[in-house]
This record gives sequence, C-alpha cells and structure tokens, in this order.
Amino acid sequence: MRIRILEYVTFGNIHSNPFPVEAKKATCPIHMSNTTKENQSTHRRDGDDFFQRLIQEMYKAVDQPANEPLRASILTGKYPHNHHVVNNTLEGNCSSKSWQKIQEPNTFPAILRSMCGYQTFFAGKYLNEYGAPDAGGLEHVPLGWSYWYALEKNSKYYNYTLSINGKARKHGENYSVDYLTDVLANVSLDFLNYKSNFEPFFMMIATPAPHSPWTAAPQYQKAFQSVFAPRNKNFNIHGMGMKEAEEPRPFMNKHWLIRQAKTPMTNSSIEFLDNAFRKRWQTLLSVDDLVEKLIKRLEFSGELNNTYIFYTSDNGYHTGQFSLPIDKRQLYEFDIKVPLLVRGPGIKPNQTSKMLVANIDLGPTILDIAGYDLNKTQMDGMSLLPILLHRIRGASNLTWRSDVLVEYQGEGRNITDPTCPSLSPGVSQCFPDCVCEDAYNNTYACVRTMSALWNLQYCEFDDQEVFVEVYNLTADPDQITNIAKNIDPELLGKMNYRLMMLQSCSGPTCRTPGVFDPR
Repeated sequence: MRIRILEYVTFGNIHSNPFPVEAKKATCPIHMSNTTKENQSTHRRDGDDFFQRLIQEMYKAVDQPANEPLRASILTGKYPHNHHVVNNTLEGNCSSKSWQKIQEPNTFPAILRSMCGYQTFFAGKYLNEYGAPDAGGLEHVPLGWSYWYALEKNSKYYNYTLSINGKARKHGENYSVDYLTDVLANVSLDFLNYKSNFEPFFMMIATPAPHSPWTAAPQYQKAFQSVFAPRNKNFNIHGMGMKEAEEPRPFMNKHWLIRQAKTPMTNSSIEFLDNAFRKRWQTLLSVDDLVEKLIKRLEFSGELNNTYIFYTSDNGYHTGQFSLPIDKRQLYEFDIKVPLLVRGPGIKPNQTSKMLVANIDLGPTILDIAGYDLNKTQMDGMSLLPILLHRIRGASNLTWRSDVLVEYQGEGRNITDPTCPSLSPGVSQCFPDCVCEDAYNNTYACVRTMSALWNLQYCEFDDQEVFVEVYNLTADPDQITNIAKNIDPELLGKMNYRLMMLQSCSGPTCRTPGVFDPR
C-alpha cells in the first residue's frame, strides 16, 4: 500500500490540468504501522464532518513568530539560525538566491520527490519575496515540486499573480474566478483528479487566509457579527504588571516594546482589533470549504483512509493582549502556540497529546511516514510518528524532548514613521494609535520547556537592557508575571546555558536532553 500525504500548512485554484509527471522509481521503503500506515480556529458549524475526522490535536510551539522564517523552518526542518531566513526581506534570506541554492535542494519536498518518488504539489503562499525579479522572478520553481501554483509575494485575495509551473498568470477581482482560496481549492481538486495513481503523492496547500487584508468571500462577509476577540486575563492590561506599576520603583515586568503600549486601549483600537478578529474568522470559512471539498474527493476516490492529513498554521496572533492591538511578533504563547491536528492510518481517533512539538518536526515526520532514513538529513526536528502511533506513553517512558528553541530577529525602520512623528526611528508596525508591534531590538531567544514537573519559558533579549523574561505557565498561563527576579539563580543559570547551547545547535545537537529531561 502506498502512503499518501495531504498537508494543510496554511490552505487555491487554477483551471488547467497538471502537467504530466515523469514516473520515478521510489528509493524509500513504504513505512507502515502494524495496522496500516500559519492560527486557524476550528470555528466551523457544529457537526461539520471534516472537524469530526481531524482526530489528533497537539501543542505545537513555533520556533519563530514571523511568517517567512517559520515557513522556512517547516520546509527545511531547521531552526532559523541554521536556515538563515531571519525576516521577510531578500536581505533577510527570504526566497533569496542563497536560499534557493543552499536550502531549497534539502527541503523535505525535494527529498520526497528525488529520493522517494512522490508526486509533490504546492498551491498558495510560499515565501513573502517569492517572485522578486532579483531572485529569479516567477520563472523560478523550487526544486522538489512536480506541480507548482505559487502566489507572487505576500498575501492577497484578489488582483494577484500566480506562478503556474514557472509561468505567470494574473487574476482580477471577479469572485467567481479570482477569489484566491477558491482558486487554490479548484487547482487542488484538479491535481487529485489527474495525478498518477501509480505513485504516492504529497500536497501542501498554503492559503493566505486568515492573513490581512482579511477579505472574506461575499457570502461570509456578515458572519460572526456577535463575535469579539477573547477577553482573557492579559487583555488590555499594561506590560508593567498590575501590582508592580503601583510600587515606588517598579520592576520592569516586560520588555520595553511591551511597556510602550497604551493602557487602557482607546475605544477605536478595541473596535479595530475586534473587527480584525471577526474578519479573520470570516476568511477561514472559505478555508473550511476547501478542506471539505478535498476530504470528500479523497473519500470518493477511496484514498481518504490511506492519507495522512496535517492541519496547522505558521504563526499565532494577538488581539489586545498586554494592550497590543494586533500582530504576531512577540514571545508569548498567543504568538508562538498554534493548533496542529492530524489524521491518518494507525492514528487513534479523539486523542490529545501534550508532548512539546514544533514546526521543525513536520518535515522529519513526513519523511518518516515515507520511510526515508532521517539520519541522512541535516534537520533539527524530530519525527512525530511515534507520538501519533502511540509509541511514546506518558512521563514514565520519556524518550521525547522537554524543550524547544524560539528565536526572533526584530525589524525596525531607520526613519521616523510620518504618521507617528513623536516616535524615534527603529520601530515598525505602529498602528493603530501609534502603538508599535516591532523594533530592531525586539530580538530575542527563548527556551520553551515542558516536562512532567515544569512548564516554563525563559527568554533573553539582545538589547542594551539584556532583558530577561521567565514565566511559570502552570501558575501563570497568561504570562502576566515575569519571575526572572524571583526564580532560583542556579536554575536561571542552567536555563541560560541551555539557551546558548540551543542557539548554536545543529541537527542531533538540537535534540539533546534539556534541563528537566531525565534522559
């Protein structure tokens, strides 16, 4: 039995049939069990068949809260310090010539295609600078993809250009033929209809939704009118901390970028973020439609029970936490924690795992499913297959990691924002009400730890303050109180050492036992 994989990393359409694919002999053994073998919300209507069938949900920490380093980590199975994509620009290695030469040949789809004989299909947003003239333009098709339907540059819903296997196709603003999520759905269905039945296949569908500009399909633009952004404990409070702000010499509870937010937020800011939250959900209704169509197509062809499906996102998102209106560039759980749902052969239904997994694990997992020897890769991540097939059972048999690295390089402008003349250069994303979401020294690295006894996050900023934030997420899940000044200094030293080690790790050294790992 061939293994077929369908992955929703983010979730398209063209009206031409895929080009014929040259058959290749698979060099990967078929991997079976003993039986057979970028923050999207499950907001769909009750009883929706797709969400009843997505049966494995796990905690998934992203190693970087910005889009392109995260997508690069998914593709390569590497932390950002190893794939060197640090931001969304060509200068930051986003779809640059260097990325194309060094990293693209070693992505997991390239290995699936060249070594395992898979038909590989991509539809949607690739990297923000994909299609840039200085990096090969839309003619460039990354190694490893049999069928390529990629969006030029950043997220749009109308008036965009796609690379169709290296040829440009422009789309306008007619909903029936141009709405991008539906276009991606249609071309994905075309692939399933015309692919070879003599080779296994892999699909990666990356919808821009729910990315801004949050343009919902016409039939969904009035949905969720009574929905508002969550009002959890850290909503609309100051980063100084509630009690600390009243002390004569208050302890600076959060990094300066968080402290500059205006509390309480203005009514216009709250209205803005609630509207953004609502519109994001509206765009996801079309993603739900896409998923439902593909599931029904796989079911109709008799392939559903032989297909692994991964549904996840590339980053989290905040809406009003610590009085930051909207964005995704911070170190807190709301920006680095995303859903991961999996179904497929050998996976028991209705299971939830608390094991700590990361976006760098998706590539190794898919290669493991295909039967490829992971020791031949240079990936930093680990295969989730033992967790999915219940080969790791609880804290009594800890063979899984206890920590992951989170790293981010801040971005700021060298000029003053003309809409916010009182702000100094070096900040960016200053909206609404001139509340800045990023800065050049919003550069940090964290160790996110989860073990039988500990649930911690330790972070250091690369700035003049050398600011440190530490959170006990068991006692403080909303990360309101920074315990860096109160925690045992010996433990603090161990976390510091572990962070330095992970920041320089590569391959197997990224998987060594953490501070609280009994291995």
